[in-house]
Amino acid sequence: MRVFHAVLFDFFGTLTHSVRRGAAHHAIAEQLGCSTEALVEVLDRSYYERASGFFGNAESTMRWVCAQVGVRPSDAAVRAAVASRHRAVRADTRLRVEAVPVLAALRGRGVRTGLVSDCTHELPAFLPQLAVAPLLDTGVFSVRLGRCKPDPALYLAACHRLGRAPADCLYVGDGGSQELSGAERAGLRAVRLAAPDLAGHLVFNADHGWDGPVLTSLTGVLDLLGPVAVG
Repeated sequence: MRVFHAVLFDFFGTLTHSVRRGAAHHAIAEQLGCSTEALVEVLDRSYYERASGFFGNAESTMRWVCAQVGVRPSDAAVRAAVASRHRAVRADTRLRVEAVPVLAALRGRGVRTGLVSDCTHELPAFLPQLAVAPLLDTGVFSVRLGRCKPDPALYLAACHRLGRAPADCLYVGDGGSQELSGAERAGLRAVRLAAPDLAGHLVFNADHGWDGPVLTSLTGVLDLLGPVAVG
């Protein structure tokens, strides 16, 4: 059995349950003075640009979104909409019940852990408040690195921060953003999480052709590890 010295996780849909936009997103459209449908259309088509930090900070990004939907809200309304989006994304985020036990078990085995996430500005802001945060040794966020999966730079940055070679790392994700094939091209071993709830998961650029190993629960990660990692 192959020995892994680190496990890197995707966040949304992997450490969390399936993500769907909840009712809290309607407040953003109301504050900006546009329809929810128009807002969602812009958010969907600009996901990778926003997740790479292309438009600057959260307020600058929100102003760009406003321009796309044809509204010119006040600075106060933009700030309120940024705060509402933070709350909305946080409300959509529900950790899997096995996330903390699995991360803790990895720690107990001497396996380092990390997060590699395609995300906009909200996740880095609220992650420290989540129960998984103290159990992660590092986090690589696309919005801060300026690149999105499957760019190898994200995986390699996480490996470097953990002090582990890519070949010593396992990557676990639901398959969005071509993340699994991207991880393997970067030299990691990858496994897909195909939990039952992910059928309705909000996902972009899925790894539909993935034919590698598949798990139905995060707890299966522990079965993929070899003897206790040391060093």
